[in-house]
Amino acid sequence: MVGALINSAGIVLGGVLALVLKKPVSAANQSRARVLLGVFTVWFGLTLTLSSLNGSAAQRLKQLAIVLLAMALGKLAGKLMRLQRLSNAVGQFATRKMAAAAAGKPEFNDGFRVATALFCAAPLAILGSVSEGLTGFARVFCVKAVMHGLATMAFSKTFGWGVMVSAIPVLAWQGAIIRGAALLEHPLRLQAQPMLDSINATDGLLIFCVALIVLQIKKVAVAEYLPSLALAPLLTRWLL
Repeated sequence: MVGALINSAGIVLGGVLALVLKKPVSAANQSRARVLLGVFTVWFGLTLTLSSLNGSAAQRLKQLAIVLLAMALGKLAGKLMRLQRLSNAVGQFATRKMAAAAAGKPEFNDGFRVATALFCAAPLAILGSVSEGLTGFARVFCVKAVMHGLATMAFSKTFGWGVMVSAIPVLAWQGAIIRGAALLEHPLRLQAQPMLDSINATDGLLIFCVALIVLQIKKVAVAEYLPSLALAPLLTRWLL
């Protein structure tokens, strides 16, 4: 739960800074922060993947092939489930609310709902929580805390302090995923360590995909790949 607490603390801190500071963070400093966060996310994602591949070179290649197959099938399943459309719908909802707030007087609930929807629907909320539940504290939550803190600073200028209250449902949502993943960790480890490793390896690659978005290198429909986290251990059990 440490990562989820750090993430929520980042949201509250961002809101406090927005209400205290007179000047917003400059575009240049935001750009520098985005690059640093993106580089750290690349490092974390690839490290998680590489550390989850074990055995000889041939065994590692086979494990990686299974992970890539899980991602390919997961993307197909995600398309059928229209996960990216749901994610985009959340973004469109936030855009409409922000436009309405700019045109008139925003309400407390508007900021709370916009921030909660965006922060909870972000794929990194699921990926980071799964990683922490399976392996312990996920340092990628430090990235999320800064990202959400900067977003909260921007939202608070429009919606006021209601944005900070989103820290509560964000903590509850991520905490629930962390607890759920932690419950699966022990039986998976006892039954077959490679199944657990396959989830971590897939999680790492998806976190890497998030980094590509942060660095504005490539827009990846990460939400569509989320089913691969469930497919990876099943394929590992059948094929490895």
